[in-house]
This record gives sequence, structure tokens and C-alpha cells, in this order.
Amino acid sequence: MTVRLAPSILSADFGRLAEAVSACEAGGADAIHFDVMDGRFVPNLTVGPVVLKALRRETRLPFDVHLMIEEPFRTLDQYLEAGAARVSVHVEAEPHLARFADRVREKGAVPGVAINPGTSLHALDELLRIVDFVLVMTVNPGWGGQAFRAGSLERIARLATRCKELEKNVEIAVDGGVGPDNAADLVKAGARLLVAGSSVFGKGGIREALSALRVAAEGGLTWGTERY
Repeated sequence: MTVRLAPSILSADFGRLAEAVSACEAGGADAIHFDVMDGRFVPNLTVGPVVLKALRRETRLPFDVHLMIEEPFRTLDQYLEAGAARVSVHVEAEPHLARFADRVREKGAVPGVAINPGTSLHALDELLRIVDFVLVMTVNPGWGGQAFRAGSLERIARLATRCKELEKNVEIAVDGGVGPDNAADLVKAGARLLVAGSSVFGKGGIREALSALRVAAEGGLTWGTERY
């Protein structure tokens, strides 16, 4: 049982993305997380497939692409062809998630679904049979650097319990306000992939930040199986 770390380049210096990606690989990251925003589903605008394709040459790490966009299926192939190894779309934005998952697998990638803090976990009941991972948003999506939302730990634990009840081996990923101060609690609740932006690209070195996050996260693996 392990925990994986995926630094989010949303918090990196956009003028030095290639350097940031290389530093993440050298620092022990397991994947690079891309927050793709269209200015419609969320208010911000960020990167597109051209950026993914350019950065694909800079690292061997898999690209974990989070599509915070409306009509995600319309441009899905562009991200897959640009090098995405994992793709998540929002349950709130994609009405045909079975079609989405089939297409992602056809292209050799891993499909997931993201869910906003205000959306009931019941929306995932059928989808847990379709996707390979769930990205639980622990902030309202759209901007980096937000504070972790109260109640998110219990929400992650309830999702982990539901996965067990359905006997589905679905990975739980978490995005929003993740850092060394809450990483162990997140892992204890059931998360196995942590997306971190500000805590990795903030003050100090990337290698040191990733090391501190990993030590904290792996500490959660030794706490037992009790839930919040």
C-alpha cells in the first residue's frame, strides 16, 4: 500500500514550467497534475493541450489531467494525444461518463471522475463501476492556494467506505489545500493520491517540499483502518 504525489503546476511559475516539471521528477513526484480550466465551468483560464505536448518532452512522469471544462468530450482526444496518462472530468460537466471512460481506455489512459465539494457523493454510486479513480475536490475549483474545506475528511472517508461496500477498487485522489499538515489525515481517511500545488511550489525547494509531504502522507498508512 502506497501513497502517490502529483504536484499541480497551477501553482508553479508559468514562465518556467519546464524547469518546474523537471524539478518535480528529480524531487520524487509520481505524476504531474494539470488543472485545465476554460473560463466557463470555472472562472479561471489555464493550460491546454499545446502546453501538455510541449512539457511531455521534459519528463518521464505520467500526466494526470483534470478537465475543469464544459463539454469535455469535445476536446478529450486532444489531451490524450498530447500525452495524458490519466484524465478526470467532472460529474457536474459530463453527462455521458460511460462514453468518456470507454474513450479514455481506448487510447490507453486511465479514466476518472472529479466531484465538487457541494455535490452529493450519491452522484458517484453508478460511476464507481465505470471509472478507475475519483478526484475529490476539497476546495471550490478554479484557483490555487485556497484553504482546505472543513468536512472534507469525513467526506473522503464516506467515499472510501462506499467503495468497499461496492467491492470496487477505485483510487481516491484529493485536490485542494493539501499539505504536510493534513496529508496523514487524508491518507487515513482513504486517499491514495495527493495533488498539491502551493505546498510544493511555495517557499523553499521543490525536493524538500515533496519529501516533507511524502513523510507526512506515509505516516497516515500506519494509523489503522478506523474512519472519521
